[in-house]
Amino acid sequence: MNKINQRKLLNSKWTAVQPREKEKHFLVSDIKFDDEGEVALCLLEAVISRREESIDWTTLKNSEVWLQGWK
Repeated sequence: MNKINQRKLLNSKWTAVQPREKEKHFLVSDIKFDDEGEVALCLLEAVISRREESIDWTTLKNSEVWLQGWK
């Protein structure tokens, strides 16, 4: 289980345990907060292709799917 501080999520680096489309290194490129201060939108950007995808930020807590940092 990865511990994540929502306020430090922007520009954090992640490695996918199972690479997607031959991409495994990602960067959190944008986050938006709702009125209560919770993350409403989290965009991951693939380092190689610059492809962006929106994800539920809580999936980053699952260490079987994501590793913190670039490995």
